[in-house]
Amino acid sequence: MLLAAAIALPLKAAAFGCASPHDTVNQSGFVPINGIEQWVTVKGDDCANPIILFVHGGPGNPLSPFSDAIFAPWRKQFTVVQYDQRGSGMTYGKSTPADGTPLTIAQLRDDGNAVAAWLAARYGKQKVILWGSSWGSILAVHMAKARPELFYAYVGTAQVVSYRDNQAATYQYLLGLTKEKGDQAGAEVLQSVGAPPWSDPRSFGKVRKIIRRQEALVTTPPPAVWWQAAPVYTSARAQTDYEAGEDYSFLNFVGLHGDGMFSQVDLPKLGTDFAIPMFFVHGEHDMLSRPEVAQRYVASLRAPAKDIVMVPKAGHDPNQPIVDAEYKVLVERVLPLTK
Repeated sequence: MLLAAAIALPLKAAAFGCASPHDTVNQSGFVPINGIEQWVTVKGDDCANPIILFVHGGPGNPLSPFSDAIFAPWRKQFTVVQYDQRGSGMTYGKSTPADGTPLTIAQLRDDGNAVAAWLAARYGKQKVILWGSSWGSILAVHMAKARPELFYAYVGTAQVVSYRDNQAATYQYLLGLTKEKGDQAGAEVLQSVGAPPWSDPRSFGKVRKIIRRQEALVTTPPPAVWWQAAPVYTSARAQTDYEAGEDYSFLNFVGLHGDGMFSQVDLPKLGTDFAIPMFFVHGEHDMLSRPEVAQRYVASLRAPAKDIVMVPKAGHDPNQPIVDAEYKVLVERVLPLTK
């Protein structure tokens, strides 16, 4: 009974919302989105504040278990919404895909926009703020292109732009870095996988390990408390679902022969005209989505406003400098757009 009292029980979709304009909101539960139940959390100090919809990375790595630890200070000025994408986290556990069911960018794009529309209707908002990170930055740009009327602005972190451009830039950078640093083990891995594109689904993971090791040498580590999951996510079932969703989503991302969702990513082909402001926050030491690729993409965009903020001591994964820079952009550049 003590455990049950400590954990917020999931709500039904109809229970989401604000009884009065300035209520505190702390709601979580499964919401019917495009034919399946998807896990959504909505948290903020004042229902009158604008909503931020976060599109998580991975794929298959929801930040909902860690949102309280990382983003609680944001709730004074924003209502922060996390949702576990189709095939991920709590959504995977509730709506486990049948064997052989693929994930597609279009399907996940449409899910995200359906969540945005549901939030606006349920909480009485004209629009919401769109924010995507890493894999989520791919989906969020697709979302912004398809349904710009849903969003005040877009904020992209660790922006991924193109399957070929991002992988080629990463590989060339790492070749030079491992040589410069005398990282013989890393150089051997790079030589063994060869230059991208890769047909072996394990190649991406091998390169990702080198990136994490090298980024750790030049970036500020995140606080350990960030990665202590909130109680509702710590049950054996929740942890098993998270890991299974991560495996399922990653396999759909890379594909059995390098032909997964990532192989289809080419944001410039969507068109470089956007109807909403486009802001970007990028780590100077991001070795997975290289800064020069993101900077070229931002330079090519035409939007009501655009900017890219480069963050020292930051790489691809979130840390305090990145979170602080995101919050600064949201408060100074995006919040005025919601008035």
